[in-house]
Amino acid sequence: MAVVMGSAFGGVVNAFVKDLLTPLIAAFGGQPDFSALKFTINKSQFLYGDFLNALISFVLVGAAVYFFVVTPMNAIAARTRREAPPAPATKSCPECLSEIPLAARRCAHCGQPVA
Repeated sequence: MAVVMGSAFGGVVNAFVKDLLTPLIAAFGGQPDFSALKFTINKSQFLYGDFLNALISFVLVGAAVYFFVVTPMNAIAARTRREAPPAPATKSCPECLSEIPLAARRCAHCGQPVA
């Protein structure tokens, strides 16, 4: 199911780049379509416009996955992560009820032996 949704989402992002984002960038840059961008060296044509469209699509898919999948999953994991309470470092004196260290054999306040 996730693979099908992922490929459908990839198609939506590619259409978004091709039909909306590229013309929007072209409005500022003056180039109407990136897929027509190319240069020639020794009668070989390099179509870097298609690569530019694919690169923009890749960045947008990556950003969408990060913001819609990774960030919410990290937030859920942080909420469910519970830290154990620290072990007690003191105990109560049975005679005067004051707090004394766990290793103490006598109460510092009343002098009573503590088991």
